[in-house]
Amino acid sequence: MPAAPRIAPQQLFQPEDWAPFQSRSAVAGPLLVVHCWGVIALAVALGVWIPWLMPLSVMIIGTRQLGLAILMHEAAHGGLSRNLKLNDFLGHWLCAVPVGASLDSYRPYHLAHHRFAQQAEDPDLMLSAPFPVSPASLRRKLIRDLTGQTFFKQRVLLPLAALNQSRAQAARLREPSVSAPNRATDDHAYETIVTGRSVLPFVLFNLALLAGFVAAGVWWAFFALWLLPMATWFPMVTRIRNIAEHACVEGSAEDAFRAARTTRANWLERAFIAPYWVNFHAEHHLFMHVPCWKLPALHRAVHARPEGERMEVAGGYAEVLRSASSKADVASLR
Repeated sequence: MPAAPRIAPQQLFQPEDWAPFQSRSAVAGPLLVVHCWGVIALAVALGVWIPWLMPLSVMIIGTRQLGLAILMHEAAHGGLSRNLKLNDFLGHWLCAVPVGASLDSYRPYHLAHHRFAQQAEDPDLMLSAPFPVSPASLRRKLIRDLTGQTFFKQRVLLPLAALNQSRAQAARLREPSVSAPNRATDDHAYETIVTGRSVLPFVLFNLALLAGFVAAGVWWAFFALWLLPMATWFPMVTRIRNIAEHACVEGSAEDAFRAARTTRANWLERAFIAPYWVNFHAEHHLFMHVPCWKLPALHRAVHARPEGERMEVAGGYAEVLRSASSKADVASLR
């Protein structure tokens, strides 16, 4: 079972140059969580007070729902707080649960992704392996996201399938001659891990949130300005982020500097696609314990060295999507 290629910080940096990237802030992580929820609250208020701006609010909120998932990812690496209990509390209850995830389930899954990045054992390989696809195929995927079909599959169909599978396994365990399987074999293991095992907390959180909207006299805003972004914009930007991180990176299984892609993001892309420095994914895979707010500085430091030239860096998300949809459409060639 080959692990992904690795490098040690001392291969690139002197100890004094690396020291700033090792330090962790006591307040930066919690402030990012506060910032994320603050942006969501302001966008909800904007949509309530100025209804014709609701499409803008939906995009902002959907991106910050992705932001919550990104901050859960930060917590999986212990990056939200130097206090592990606070890190896990913030990462689970304020970041993971609101978007239907579980930090306890996500962490081992995600660390396996880092250990086996772009190898056959990488649990995330299914997210990047199909690319490039044809432009028509990419359009169909994005349309499924924006019309709520992806949401329905992940939040309804897959949890139901996971529940049925659990019942079937429990029934088999009651048979003396049958033992439990050692690992999940579900083809949709990713979605099951981040939604199916956390359905009850997700439902309870959202019921509490709905109660808050009802108490504020704007019950409809829960559906228009929380569930609608989660069912449309959030799945789409999550897909774009997944594509940008690993799809179509040549040599990603052999070279630690090419395990992932970094995408240069302008302020609009950071606001509507890639919050909280998630676009610096190549640097994150090189040194996964560097806090996310230090990744821009790490990007500059790595690229000041000759080895940094080997890294895959895209000029923007439009460039990434063009690369990911560069396969000829077979139907159009007939």
